[in-house]
Amino acid sequence: MSDEPEGLRDRLSKQGEETLGKLAEDLLGNPVVAGALQRAFEAREKAAHAQEAAMGAFGIPSAADVERVTRRLRSLSQRLESIEDLLDRVEERIGSLDSRLEGAGRGDALERKVDEIARDLVSLREAVTPTAEPVPRAQERLTVSEQ
Repeated sequence: MSDEPEGLRDRLSKQGEETLGKLAEDLLGNPVVAGALQRAFEAREKAAHAQEAAMGAFGIPSAADVERVTRRLRSLSQRLESIEDLLDRVEERIGSLDSRLEGAGRGDALERKVDEIARDLVSLREAVTPTAEPVPRAQERLTVSEQ
């Protein structure tokens, strides 16, 4: 007898799910409902653009602005790490230069080391100098168009 109520509950649950699924399909198939949903999504998008424009007018950064600054900060942090690595290598070479210069042939060794340091400084300057100019802020922002 305990199997029968569970079977009834399962059948009712299955019928309810089927009925809800059919109702959802019918609603989405209805051109009036589909049009209303589309207009609601368009209105939401326009409101988001208007909100971003208003925040920009008040000087409040948007989520996109914060994300852009975060990416830029990560990029600068990586570049700073590479500069620190290059400076460490230059420091090591200068230290090894001091120990080598104590021996014979100081002039040639010194000239080679100065050339190596000059190459390191050139690569350091290339690492610090940005490769491309940043995009002007006016070009980064989207404008809200009235339709």
